[in-house]
Amino acid sequence: MAASSQIPPAPGPWPGQGARVQGYGTVPPGAAAPGAHGGMAMPPYGPGQAPRWGAPVGPPPGWRPPVPPVRKAPVARTPWWQREGVISRVLAVAGVGVTLIGVVMLLVLAAQAGYFGPVLRVGAGAVFSAVLVGAGMRVFGRAGGRVGGIALAATGIAGAYLDVVAVTAIYDWLHPVLGLAVALAVAAGGVALAMEWKSQPLAVLVVAGAAALSPVVTSELMLLGFLIVLQLACAPVQLVRNWPVLHVVRTLPAVLATLGCITIATFDEPAPDRVNWLLAAAIAIAAIGLVTTVLVVRGRPSDVIASLAFAMATTPLLAMPVLFERRAAVVVAAIYAAVLLAVAAAYLSPKLRAVLRVPGHTATVAAIAGAFALLEVCFRVTDGRTAPIALLLVAIGFLGVAGQVRSRVAAAIGGAFAALGAFGLLVVASPNILATQRLAQENLDISTVLAAVLAVAVVAVAVWGIRKLPTMSSGDTEESMLWIVAAAVALYAVTVATVSIGVASGAADGFVIGHCAATILWMVGATAALLYGLRNLSRSAAVAKVALGSGLLVTAAALVKLFLFDLATLDGLVRVAAFLVVGVLLLVVGTRYARAFAEAGATRDRDGEEVR
Repeated sequence: MAASSQIPPAPGPWPGQGARVQGYGTVPPGAAAPGAHGGMAMPPYGPGQAPRWGAPVGPPPGWRPPVPPVRKAPVARTPWWQREGVISRVLAVAGVGVTLIGVVMLLVLAAQAGYFGPVLRVGAGAVFSAVLVGAGMRVFGRAGGRVGGIALAATGIAGAYLDVVAVTAIYDWLHPVLGLAVALAVAAGGVALAMEWKSQPLAVLVVAGAAALSPVVTSELMLLGFLIVLQLACAPVQLVRNWPVLHVVRTLPAVLATLGCITIATFDEPAPDRVNWLLAAAIAIAAIGLVTTVLVVRGRPSDVIASLAFAMATTPLLAMPVLFERRAAVVVAAIYAAVLLAVAAAYLSPKLRAVLRVPGHTATVAAIAGAFALLEVCFRVTDGRTAPIALLLVAIGFLGVAGQVRSRVAAAIGGAFAALGAFGLLVVASPNILATQRLAQENLDISTVLAAVLAVAVVAVAVWGIRKLPTMSSGDTEESMLWIVAAAVALYAVTVATVSIGVASGAADGFVIGHCAATILWMVGATAALLYGLRNLSRSAAVAKVALGSGLLVTAAALVKLFLFDLATLDGLVRVAAFLVVGVLLLVVGTRYARAFAEAGATRDRDGEEVR
């Protein structure tokens, strides 16, 4: 008994509140544990201890056994074709398409084959459309009739629209202006019914069906008119309903049709009246897109689809200048650029932004579209030699705005114009042209001088503006790369400027004098960067590091040019002057460099002695 009474209790599921014995579960304190042979062992009390009668037996108050996690039964995925409403919608859309094709056949193919008469064909189409709309309104109010009612009503309204197109374009029963007005009334009635039913699919089916089959009934300018009517009729809907699909469906057909007509006209010799009507259509599409988008985003600033529709609406007018001669194209593109950039600039002004409430994505679309229009102006007013001048001037403007208001969009657009201008300058003044005297005299003139000077100005404004952007921090890798790229572009632009000035001067040694001046200016710039870095060595280590690194790279480039090009190309006093000036500048920089680091070392030693 003594031995069995000294057996310690097994650990239980709660501290000191029982024992767990294999095969018997948990035994509360004070109860006997089962013995090895099924008998009961002595209670787990030490020698000489007596049980405390009346002590609570079992788990402590508030204890609950752990609840095993409940595993959810896997949910079987229903195939898409078995889901509720999918098949009915697919069949409804197919029915709309097939029925509208039948309406078109009645209006067009029957007329071509001479079946029935014009009055009977048009009347049958109108009656059939009215019956479909009436049936749709009757079915919509019944249980489960929403899909069928929408399909029937959409088919009837789109059929009526096509009937009006046929009456105007094929039979000439209505004047085009009156026909467009009647079509606008039919489309407005359709979207009004869609708003009453709160059904975006109804509006989308009406617009998509009428737009897809209108090219079968009519073409060219009349087609553009009826597609623009569809775009205009759905514009008020977007002000009160957030129907993003309708944004795209009402805009895309008119845009694609206009772009197709412009493409065809570029390969033909269109009459002036035809070009003017195309211009009017492009202006109408752009105006409807701009006004609608501004009104929509004022109430729903997060509606990105509205800005996407606006972007689509801008494309026809951007493509129109290809149909005009230079002066008219410049006028069209310049006016369009001014309007679009004014919308973008309104966002940059806090006061105007508070009044207009134009969100950032809409302003970005306007800025990009305006930049494309401005690019057309640049290429229309210049030729191959002067194009870099216009591009670099625009780049300076955008980069200056980016630095002033810290706009990444303006910086990106300015960078794009700068890249195009730099590429144009590289084509006009390539390294081969700069290295060969004959080619330089044939290709370089005062226009390349001006372009090169503007390139240097672009570099300066770009460095100033980009460093002000919120994402740019002083002394990081991005800033170092910015200085390296800026230094490389500036060195090349300086070389182009000096060589072009030498050639344009008409002097016999103008070419070699220009290269001598370029090498000296390289070294002057490197010296300035090194001295600036040494001056800021104790103030800002990050700035000093960037300046010293850039200065050393430019110094290396100047020495390479001096020994590999100037030594072989220059002669006489020009070569002597280049070597003397570069040498003196190297001595100045080397002396200042050694003194700066000696002073820094002495400062460190003095600070160390004071600490000790």
